[in-house]
Amino acid sequence: MSSEPVDVHVYGALQKRFGAPSPFQAVRRQVVSSHDSRIQDILVELGIEPNEVSHLFLNGEYSAAGRRVRPGDRLAVFGRDMALLYRQYFRKVTDPP
Repeated sequence: MSSEPVDVHVYGALQKRFGAPSPFQAVRRQVVSSHDSRIQDILVELGIEPNEVSHLFLNGEYSAAGRRVRPGDRLAVFGRDMALLYRQYFRKVTDPP
């Protein structure tokens, strides 16, 4: 089974964990995924606890942690300090049952 990395961008206080010299400097990581990986699996791989995250965007869509990721996807992870009222404006995308 071949796998390709998921392009992960981390924002907010979580950036410090990855050695960001400034909160204004992007932190980007490549995480290898399989075809059955979910966002929550990517977070575990990065050592990020669910309670540290305020918002997740998968390929630009506001997403639930249980959503499946595909090789080559782009995932944005926003820490609790970056919480905004997205839920009032965007529907959280989940995978179909």
